[in-house]
Amino acid sequence: MWPRRAHPVSSAKRGWLRGRGRHAAVIMAAMNHVSDLTFRAANVDDIEAIVALVQSAYRGDVSRQGWTTEADILDGQRIDPALLRKDIERADSRVLLAERDGELVACCHVEKRPDAGYFGMFAVRPGLQGSGLGRRVLAQAEHVLADELGVSQVRMTVIDVREELIAWYERRGYVRTGQFAPFPYGDERFGIPRRDDLRFTWLSKSLAGTPDEAVA
Repeated sequence: MWPRRAHPVSSAKRGWLRGRGRHAAVIMAAMNHVSDLTFRAANVDDIEAIVALVQSAYRGDVSRQGWTTEADILDGQRIDPALLRKDIERADSRVLLAERDGELVACCHVEKRPDAGYFGMFAVRPGLQGSGLGRRVLAQAEHVLADELGVSQVRMTVIDVREELIAWYERRGYVRTGQFAPFPYGDERFGIPRRDDLRFTWLSKSLAGTPDEAVA
């Protein structure tokens, strides 16, 4: 089990949520229990649950409960089970699971590559998004990259029309590199595009001297 740490919730954010009904109550409850998270590395027995979580966070109507949905730009699957198995089994690669009371609530993938660390496959259960849980998972991922995998920089790709998501990462120290990668049109392992202008933008962050929010 990796170290864990709670994050305070501002009174302003609590006030904003109080006016938003039952779903907001669920998020506020999650805010109060962020410190109850535990982290572990996935194994192949977790593949089915991980696929279900990632799919729910990005595809279909259920993903619209959260703000990370890609339902307006992509159909089909978000994650391929065979590729996920390789990520779990490959050396210098970790699929991290965040659980509360033994229940999977978030996940991500980190990997040591020749030029830098890589972060991806980030998913939070839609009904818990906006609770601070994602920020906690990102901090844990950076901790694993720096302390376990020994990398000093992390890179990721984000679909470049996802401006709100990119802005979320920028508030956490990530910057656009100015580099882009093509979307794999025609490869349905990565989804079925609903538009023809998708591409990935690269983001990066230095982990040298970064405060570790996941460690008390």
